[in-house]
Amino acid sequence: VQLVESGGGLVQFGGSLRLSCAASGFTFGNYAMNWYRQAPGKEREWVAGISTVGRTTNYADSVKDRFTISRDNAKNTVYLQMNSLKSEDTAVYYCNTSYRGRNYWGQGTQVTVSS
Repeated sequence: VQLVESGGGLVQFGGSLRLSCAASGFTFGNYAMNWYRQAPGKEREWVAGISTVGRTTNYADSVKDRFTISRDNAKNTVYLQMNSLKSEDTAVYYCNTSYRGRNYWGQGTQVTVSS
């Protein structure tokens, strides 16, 4: 299982970014996917999740109505569209799935929101 995130960077307050996570090594369309983030000095926290075919999505209260998770099973990719970014969204963002009872993580992509 390999998860590779991309799309992070430096963005101004109120701006937008779209993160991508390319998956390989498993049957992507059969597994739910999640995005997590970890800010400096804080524990990793769950941000959003999406079901196998994208019919169900869930969000942490802190990002609801600003972030959108989606997936393209033909491309084995999950996305996180982030709008109205705030300084508290600054973190390393990780893609995650649970496969055969084990959690897998990507290397993360840094998102920095400047005020």
